Amino acid sequence: MKPFIVMEVLEKAAEMERRGIDVVHLEVGEPDFDVPKCVSHAVQAAFNEGHTHYTHSLGDVELREEIAHKYRKEYNVEVSPEQVLITSGSSPAILLALSVLCETGDEIILSDPGYACYANFIRFIEAKAIKIPVFEEDGFQYRPEMIRKKISDRTRAIIINSPMNPTGNMLSPEVMQELASFNIPILSDEIYHGLVYGDKAHSILEFTDNAFVLSGFSKLYAMTGLRLGYVIAPKQYVRYMQKIQQNLFICASSIAQRAGLEALRSAKDDIERMRKTYDKRRAFLISRLKKLGFRIQVEPTGAFYVFVNVKHLTENSYQLAFDILEKAHVGVTPGIDFGENGEGFIRFSYANSIENIAKGMDRLENYLEQHFSSSFISAR
Repeated sequence: MKPFIVMEVLEKAAEMERRGIDVVHLEVGEPDFDVPKCVSHAVQAAFNEGHTHYTHSLGDVELREEIAHKYRKEYNVEVSPEQVLITSGSSPAILLALSVLCETGDEIILSDPGYACYANFIRFIEAKAIKIPVFEEDGFQYRPEMIRKKISDRTRAIIINSPMNPTGNMLSPEVMQELASFNIPILSDEIYHGLVYGDKAHSILEFTDNAFVLSGFSKLYAMTGLRLGYVIAPKQYVRYMQKIQQNLFICASSIAQRAGLEALRSAKDDIERMRKTYDKRRAFLISRLKKLGFRIQVEPTGAFYVFVNVKHLTENSYQLAFDILEKAHVGVTPGIDFGENGEGFIRFSYANSIENIAKGMDRLENYLEQHFSSSFISAR
């Protein structure tokens, strides 16, 4: 299993900070906001009221009902609470879905670049990742005809992620509809839904029932440390997933589940405030990157990432990212972390204040002028 490189950047940055070096963090995809106050109060109330025991292995029934209601209200799709399984973050949700779909040697289609851990999950269950290149000029959307050519009798699912990590781009409804027409289960990672700054994000359930929705509370609600996610699955798979959950995880945290319930019911104003703040940061970061000579062909409109082409500087994004960290004291994520087709790119996260983003861009400008003067000037 390959390392998750962004965590190694973060750990190197932490080591530098212990030596007294000020590092600007533009690498990690973690909200810099505290949880909404209603969530904090719900955690305290859960302790005080004794919600500290096992829940049903599928999850707290009230929370499952609230998630079903959310999908009816936001996407106009019918989801039964019995299709919802609550997990300790969205990562176990991915593992459960892949585990019920795959035997050894089966194939899962995914994008390149794409979220770094997908391929490692697939490797862990002894299936095979079939990577489909996606391109900057398309806004990193799938070209469905490329997927069609890779479908075999061992294909068990297609993974989509919209808004997407690492690019921040969204799949169009037309592409989602065409993927649904292949009649292959779709694993739709919708963890960044709600963090959109233009057109509405679409759930795959608007186009097909033959899908697993993977999501959670880490990104939209700034609840990363509470480890709370869920999967919405076709009914015929739920019992199998439940048995795996019972054996491997038992259930998600009872405290986190009460917090998630309150987040869904009461945090609307908080998440809108955070969303507007992210949008301001997005515009600011894109503007600064363009002034530094970086070309962004399709501006991202979701999540909190900008995936930037640095091929005019280097073809070794790993080396460049650690060089920027060590010499400019700015944490960024190398594109190679997200697949071979991500090489030559750097991911910037704007889950940080505009003041810190500005400081990071100033440091990056000085670094580029000192170490890449000719290519930097020609790009500008």
